[in-house]
Amino acid sequence: MVARLIDEEPERAYAYSRIALRLASRVAAVREAAGFAAYANQKYSEALAEFRAARRMTGTVELWPVMADCERGLGRPEKALDMAGAPEVHKLDKAGQVEMRLVAAGARRDMGQLEAAIVTLQSPELASSSVQPWTARLRYAYADALLSVERRDEAREWFAKAVEADRDSSTDASDRLAELDGVEFVDALDDNEDESQEESRGRSAADADAHVDDDDDDDIDDIDDSDIDVSDDDTGDDEPLDDASEDEDDEDDDEVAGKVHDEADAKAVDKD
Repeated sequence: MVARLIDEEPERAYAYSRIALRLASRVAAVREAAGFAAYANQKYSEALAEFRAARRMTGTVELWPVMADCERGLGRPEKALDMAGAPEVHKLDKAGQVEMRLVAAGARRDMGQLEAAIVTLQSPELASSSVQPWTARLRYAYADALLSVERRDEAREWFAKAVEADRDSSTDASDRLAELDGVEFVDALDDNEDESQEESRGRSAADADAHVDDDDDDDIDDIDDSDIDVSDDDTGDDEPLDDASEDEDDEDDDEVAGKVHDEADAKAVDKD
C-alpha cells in the first residue's frame, strides 16, 4: 500500500507506514518503506532513523545514497559529502553510485560550491550515449548546474539531451528547455473553462433580462385591467346623476309655465 501511494498521495502513504510500524516494526522491509514514506513527506529525521534501522537489519548498503540525502535535508551537506567518500560507496551498484554522485553534487551546491558541483557530475555515465534508468536525471542535474553559473548555451544542450533520455517524464526537462527558448505554453483546458464560464454568465444575464421583461408585461396588464374597471365604475355612477338632472329640469319648466299662466289670468281680470 505504501509503495502504491507514495508517488501520488505521500501523506496517505506515510499514515499507512505508521500503522505498519506499530504492527511489524521488526521487519526490515517495513522499516525501509516507512523511511521512504517519511522521506517523501520531507520528514528527514524520521526517514534517516528508519533507513539506519533497515540497514542494521539487512547489512546492505543500497540505502546509503538516500541516507546521505537525508543529511542534506537536515542541513548537513558536509556530512553528506563525507558519506560520498566513504568505503560503502564502492560497494554500490552502478545505479547506486550515480545516485551518490547526484547527492554529492547537490551538497556542493548547498555549500555554494557551484563549479565543484559541475565537476562532481562529470563522469563516464554522463558522457555515455546509452540510455539507462538514471541517464535523464544525471543529464538534468548537469544542465541545472551549468545554468546556475550562467552557462546557458551548454545548459540548453544538456536539457535537450535529458529530454531525449526522459522516456517516462521523470523530470521537467522539456519545460526547462522551453523556458530557455522563450516558449510559453497555454493551457487549452483553462481557456475552454473560461469561455464556458463567460457563456454561462451571458445566459444567466439573458435569462434575468427576460424575467424582468415578463414582470413588466404583467405589471402593464394589471394597470390596463385596473383602468378598465375604474372607467366602468365611473360610467355606472354618471348615469343615475344624468337622470336626476333631467327630472329636476322638467320640474323647473313646469313651475315657470305655471307662474306665466297665473300672471296672464290676473291681467285678464283687471281688464274686465
